[in-house]
Amino acid sequence: MNPPSGTPEPVCSPESVAWIEAREGVAPVPSGRVAGWFAGGGGRRLGRNGAVGLPAPRAVPAAAPLPPVAAADAAGGGEALQHRVDQLVRNWRVRGHIAAAVDPLGRARPRPPELEPPFWGIAPADFDRAVSRETIAGDGPFTVRGVIERLADTYGRSIGAQFMHIDDLAVRRWLQDRMEASRNRLVLGRNEQLRILTRLTDAVIFEEFVQKKFVGAKSFSLEGAESLVPLLDLALEKAGQQGVDEVVIGMAHRGRLNVLANILGKSPRQIFREFADLDAEQNLGSGDVKYHLGHSSTWTTAAGRKLHLSLCFNPSHLELVNPVAQGRMRAKMDRVGDARREKGLVVLIHGDAAFAGEGIVQETLNLSELPSHAVGGTLHVVVNNQIGFTTPPEESRSSTYATDVAKLLQSPILHVNGEDPEAVAQAVKLALEFRAQFRRDVVLDMWCYRRRGHNEGDEPSFTQPLLYRAIEQRKSVRHGYLDHLLEHGGVTRDEAETIVSERKALLERELAVAKSGDYTPKLDLPGGLWDGCVGGLDAATPDVDSGVPRERLAELLVRLATPPAGFTPHPKVARLLEQRLAMARGELPLDWAAAEALAFATLAADGARVRLTGQDSERGTFSHRHAVLHDVRDGTRVMPLAAATAGQAPIEIWNSALSETAVLGFEYGYSLDAPDALVLWEAQFGDFVNVAQPIVDQFLASAEAKWRRLSGLVLLLPHGYEGAGPEHSSARPERFLELFAQDNLQLAQPTTPAQYFHLLRRQVVRRWRKPLIVLTPKSLLRSSACTSTLEELAGGRFLRVLADPAAAGGGSSGVTTIRRILLCSGRVFFDLMREREARGAKEVAIVRLEQAAPLADAELLAALAASSDAPSVGRAPAPVLFVQDEPENMGLWPWLRRRFGDRLPDGRAFSCVTRPASASPATGSHAAHKFEQRRLLEAAFAQP
Repeated sequence: MNPPSGTPEPVCSPESVAWIEAREGVAPVPSGRVAGWFAGGGGRRLGRNGAVGLPAPRAVPAAAPLPPVAAADAAGGGEALQHRVDQLVRNWRVRGHIAAAVDPLGRARPRPPELEPPFWGIAPADFDRAVSRETIAGDGPFTVRGVIERLADTYGRSIGAQFMHIDDLAVRRWLQDRMEASRNRLVLGRNEQLRILTRLTDAVIFEEFVQKKFVGAKSFSLEGAESLVPLLDLALEKAGQQGVDEVVIGMAHRGRLNVLANILGKSPRQIFREFADLDAEQNLGSGDVKYHLGHSSTWTTAAGRKLHLSLCFNPSHLELVNPVAQGRMRAKMDRVGDARREKGLVVLIHGDAAFAGEGIVQETLNLSELPSHAVGGTLHVVVNNQIGFTTPPEESRSSTYATDVAKLLQSPILHVNGEDPEAVAQAVKLALEFRAQFRRDVVLDMWCYRRRGHNEGDEPSFTQPLLYRAIEQRKSVRHGYLDHLLEHGGVTRDEAETIVSERKALLERELAVAKSGDYTPKLDLPGGLWDGCVGGLDAATPDVDSGVPRERLAELLVRLATPPAGFTPHPKVARLLEQRLAMARGELPLDWAAAEALAFATLAADGARVRLTGQDSERGTFSHRHAVLHDVRDGTRVMPLAAATAGQAPIEIWNSALSETAVLGFEYGYSLDAPDALVLWEAQFGDFVNVAQPIVDQFLASAEAKWRRLSGLVLLLPHGYEGAGPEHSSARPERFLELFAQDNLQLAQPTTPAQYFHLLRRQVVRRWRKPLIVLTPKSLLRSSACTSTLEELAGGRFLRVLADPAAAGGGSSGVTTIRRILLCSGRVFFDLMREREARGAKEVAIVRLEQAAPLADAELLAALAASSDAPSVGRAPAPVLFVQDEPENMGLWPWLRRRFGDRLPDGRAFSCVTRPASASPATGSHAAHKFEQRRLLEAAFAQP
C-alpha cells in the first residue's frame, strides 16, 4: 500500500539540489522513493485520499564529473564505492524515518542531507555498479540502484522505523532483515483487504450514527483515526495465532466508545441507552460517564481461537490506566503459571500529547523488563492526533516525536501513516512478531488527526484555523481505502455499499431497543474469580477468627529462621535468625517482622498467594524484615518464605523501582485479578504515597462507586512522629479519611504484632474486599514494648478498638475512679503509657483506636465503657480526649470531630490534645520535636 493522498514527497536536501543543478543544469524531481535519481525506480504516488498512478520518472542524466568526495575515492574502485554505499545504508536505517511519509496531513519535514546519494559521493554513473550481497536484506538486485530503491521503499514510505538505538546487534539485524526483505510491505489477499474495509466501515458508520442521533453529546469520537479499529482487529488476530489467551486493553476516552462497540463487542443498545441517560435512579451518587467504562468479552479469531478481552475502566487522568492494565495481566499470567509470559498481551492506547507529557508513561515503561513487573512486552499504540486539546506539538514537547520517551527501552518505534491501512497492517504484524520473539514492549505511533475538537462541543478552529480548514476538506480513511480497492479490483462498490447499509440498519435496530420501555440495561457486576467476595457496607459482613494453632506457628517460624545448609548470612542477620528461633521456642516475644512473616506463611500454606512490592521491601526500609537473605561469601539469595511448607501458594517479595504512582497502580491492577491473594504495596516512608495520590483518588477510593469494582489491595505506610522532619513523619491519614464514605476504605494503625498478624490474615480470610491502608511503625519495630506472644497469634481476631485492661473497668479491684479517658491511635500510645506510669496517674485510662475506618459507634463505646467506671447517679461519665501526634488540622482528629462533634453518642464530652494546626506535618528540628512532644503529654495529663 502506498502513502495516502495529500502527502507531499520530501524534497532533496539543499546540498543535493545544488550539486545536481551545478552538474546538470536542472533541479531534481521530488520523490518519496529515490528523489528522481534514476529511471524505473519511482514506483507509485498516491493521489489525495486515494491511489493514483505516478507519472513516469525522468531519465537518469548522463554521467557527470564526480563531486569532490567521490573524486577523492575514485582510485579506490569498488571497495571505496562499497564503503560509501554502506554509509548511505546505515544513515537510511538511522534517519530514514524522518523522510517517511507518515503525516496524513502532508506537512513536510526537513529531509536529512545524509539520505541523498551525492552526500556520500555516489553519482548516477554508479547506479548500475554491483555491491555486496551483505549490503542489504532482500533478493536483489544487488546494485547501487537496487539498494537505493529498497532503502527508499523500506524506510521512506508510510512506515518510519526507529530501531538503531537498540544496542544489541542481533536485535537490530532481526528487524532490518524483516523490514528490508519485504520492503516493509504486507501483501494482502482480497479477504484480508475486505476485512480491513469492513472494520473501517464499522468505525466510520458508528461515529456518523452517534453524531446524527445524539447531536451535541460528548463522545470523544475516533474520526480522523478510524484505522485504530482495523489495527486492533489485526492485532487480536495475530495474537491468537501466537497462542495468546488473554488480552487486557487500557485506553483513554478518545475513541473508547467505538472500541467498545466494534472490538469489545459491547451492545450498541447499551451504549445508546447511556447516551439517552434514561436510568438516573440506578446511578444516584455513583456510576461514571460512558466513555470511562470498561467491558470484557470473548473474541473469536478467524481460525476459531477464543481470546478473553478486558478493557479496563479508566478515569480522566489519561495515562494512569497503564500500570493498572499491566498489573491485571501479571495477575492473570501468575494464576495460570505463565512464567514465560506468552499467554497474555497488554495493549495500551495512548494520545500523543499524553504520551510525551505524562510522567506515568516513563514510569510504566521502566517497569516493563523488571522481573517483578514484566508481562512479556506491551503493545503501545499512540493515536497521534498531532494536537493536545488546543496545544500543538511544538508547544507541548521538546522532543522530535511524541514517542521519544520510549527510546529508553531496547525496542523499536514504528511510525505509521494512519491513512494507509495496509501500512498499519504491516506495522502491527512486525510489532507483534518482535514482541513474541524478544518479549519486549513495542511502540506503534499511528499518525492521524482529530476531525473534531477535543469534544463534540468544542470549536477547534478558534485556535487552529488553518489546520481545521485542511481537515474539513479530507475524506475519511475509509473512502480513501475504498478508492484504492476499487481501482485495483479488490472489492466492488456494491459490496462496499452492502456493508454500509447492513451496519446502519443494525445500529438503527439497536437504538430502537435502547429507547424502548421494555429494555433494562444489564448491570456490569464482577463475577468469575470474584464469586464469593462481597463489597458494600462493613456491617453486612461479619468479622472472622484469624488465629492459627500455636504449634503450627512455632513450626513455621523455625523453618523461616533456618537458612539452607552451607548458607552464610551476614553476622547481624544471623543473630536476627537466632532470635526468631528463640521466639519459636517461646523464649522471646514476637516482634513485628516475625508476626508479619507468620501471616504471610500461614496464608500461603492455606493456598493464598502473597505478593509484596515496594522500595527496599526485601530488607525493609528500617532493616527489620530481611525476607530475602544474602550469602556473604558468594551473594547467593534465598527467601525462606518461598518454601515454608510443601505445596504452598507462591510468595513474592520484590524491591520495586523508585516509583510510587506506577508501582501502586500496577499492584492495584494485580489485586483486581487476584481476589484470593494478599497483595501489598509498601512505601519507603508513608508520605511517599503523596506522589501516587491520583491512584488512590481515581481507583482505590472510588472504583466501587464508579465501576462496581472491588479490590483487597493493602498499603503499608510507615507513620510516626519521631523527629525525622516534615517528609518522614506522616502518611497523611487525613487524606484517606477525607475520601472515606460508604465503607469504601479501611484505615488501621495496629499497635501490636498480634494485631498486625490478625489484620493481614483478615484481609484474605474474610469475604469482604476493600482496600486496606495500614499505618505501620518505625522505631517500634524493635521496641520491647511492642511485642506479642505466640498465644496471641493463635487465638482470636483483629480488634478494632483496644480497651485499657489496667483501668478500673477492666481491672479486678475497681478502687480507682477514672476521671479521664485518653483515646489515641498508633505510636503515641506508648508515650502516653510511659507518661502515665511516671506520673502514677491511675485515674487516666488509655484506649487505642486500632481501626479508624470503618468504625461502628458500638465498638468504640464498648471499649470506653470497659475502660472506665460504671455510671453512677449524679456523676457524669469520664470525658474523652483524643490525643494525636499530628497537628490539629491533620491526622484522625478532623474526621473524628466531623463525625462526633463535641460529645460522643453516650454523652461523654469529646475534645482533643494535638499539636497546633500547621501547614507542614512536622518540624525539621529534632530538639523542637522533643519540646513539642513534652507539651503534648503535659496537656494530655493536665488537671482539668
